[in-house]
Amino acid sequence: MTRQNVPSGSPYEAPIGFSRAVRLGNTVHVAGTGPIWPDGSCPEDPQVQASRCLEIALSALAEAGGAAADVVRTRMYLTDAEDWEPVGRAHGEIFGAIRPAATMVVVAGLLDPRWKIEIEVEAILGSS
Repeated sequence: MTRQNVPSGSPYEAPIGFSRAVRLGNTVHVAGTGPIWPDGSCPEDPQVQASRCLEIALSALAEAGGAAADVVRTRMYLTDAEDWEPVGRAHGEIFGAIRPAATMVVVAGLLDPRWKIEIEVEAILGSS
């Protein structure tokens, strides 16, 4: 099987030694994705942050040959349990009909203290 690493250009990739996504066969794993904007900004709204995380993750998935319909699992790491509804709305806008297995976990903190959410995505290409 051929391995395809998909970089994102994140400043954390090289020093930590990871890729935004890795495709092996028909499986794609997208790393934990934070709400990073090109200009370095980070709006406070958790739904906006979740939408941005998903935008980045699905872009990496597309680069690996996949699409939202191929997603079979998501993991959402929240820093505040009260943000579950706006984060859930952002997730539902994309995955409402696809309905992957999903986990939402509250954590003590994320790499950037402005981040309220980080999302991982797993896909099996051709599973839709």
